Amino acid sequence: MNHTSQGFLTAPTGGQPPNYERIKEEYEVAELGGPHGSTSVRTTVINMPREVAVPDHVVWSLFNTLFLNFCCLGFIAYAYSVKSRDRKMVGDVTGAQAYASTAKCLNISALVLSILTVVVTIIAVVYIAVSAGRLYT
Repeated sequence: MNHTSQGFLTAPTGGQPPNYERIKEEYEVAELGGPHGSTSVRTTVINMPREVAVPDHVVWSLFNTLFLNFCCLGFIAYAYSVKSRDRKMVGDVTGAQAYASTAKCLNISALVLSILTVVVTIIAVVYIAVSAGRLYT
């Protein structure tokens, strides 16, 4: 047997505070089947987190600014990361996600372009060294 309690407010009489009453409704459910002559109650529970975690990518942007700053993309990503953190502190989750997404894209671009630059530089140095070795041989 399932007991559900509901509270309701009755009208105040003569300037007195409202009178709260409890109403109990009983629902009987058969052991193996559905409800027997009474309405079944279905409940839905939605778990919502208190705060949405929005990554702001400040550390990654700072690293890109200091070490892999290809065409100032790391610095621009750092600016967007700070904007994202500011929006998150204000409570604007949508704005924080937008700025964080932009900072993430800029960080990825800076990282890929910097890695490509390093790889092309290494290939160029090896090629120059090999071709210089052929000249002196």
